[in-house]
Amino acid sequence: MRLSNSISVLFCCCFLAIYGQDKDWPDMDLSKVALVNQRESYITFPMDIGNLEPLMFEANISPSFIIRERMDSKLMGVLTPQIIIRMYNDVSYPVKTPSYTPQIAAYYLVTDGNTGTRMALFGKLAHHSNGQNGGFYNTDGNINLESGNFATNYFELGLINTSYDKAMNATKFFKTSLEIHPKSWMLEELQGQYSGLRWHNAFYAYKLPVRMGPRGSIKADFSLKLQATWFADNFNDWDPFTIKRLHTRLTLYYHPNFLEDIGFFVEYYHGTDYYNIYFQHRLDVVRFGIMTEVLRF
Repeated sequence: MRLSNSISVLFCCCFLAIYGQDKDWPDMDLSKVALVNQRESYITFPMDIGNLEPLMFEANISPSFIIRERMDSKLMGVLTPQIIIRMYNDVSYPVKTPSYTPQIAAYYLVTDGNTGTRMALFGKLAHHSNGQNGGFYNTDGNINLESGNFATNYFELGLINTSYDKAMNATKFFKTSLEIHPKSWMLEELQGQYSGLRWHNAFYAYKLPVRMGPRGSIKADFSLKLQATWFADNFNDWDPFTIKRLHTRLTLYYHPNFLEDIGFFVEYYHGTDYYNIYFQHRLDVVRFGIMTEVLRF
């Protein structure tokens, strides 16, 4: 009887130790690390503050299709047919030259084990165009924003480090990568005036609720995303150290309990326009809208 009791006590202690260890940090498999690196789907409200042309909305449609052998795979792919659409607050509310950025990415989990820290390497191959076939320039020499052809292809290589801050009850991500547009992969008209070498850095923090639900179903109450990109190549005769090369984006997201998959965000963006052939425009804009959050911790 004593031996049986001792075995029962030992079993219970082991169970509690394992259970407690699992609850020390959220489970971060490779699919969650990959989804952090994909742009969320969102739609903005018609109340931008800044120098962006008046819009009814900007919408990013960015579903992610995961390709892997099994849940615990250390290698996986993600296919994303991303599209950004702007509807302008103008006569007949036109939608001009949407941005198409289909992409395929591969992720490899470098560090694994029973810890709250993960490191993953990734590579991405993408195409960016606007679906137009008109001349790049108008007869007056300005860029044809209505129907001008815009197209470039690029690859991106980088790493993502994931950690869990127990004191803050938050999951944190740091990403750094290089985005490269070889000259032979872009339109001839873009060469020399469109950056082909971009250094991306980003910090993401997801504040988890105090009450931790079942693993895999926890949604972050708040998230903060700070992104910075430096245009590193020689284009537009820009000085190598001009502040114009720095592009920043700060996004604050709030997920109320009464909503399932969407929440509200406010975002500040500073830098050149990312909307295909509008790349020569410089933006300083604050935006508001709703955003999907598919991550579950």
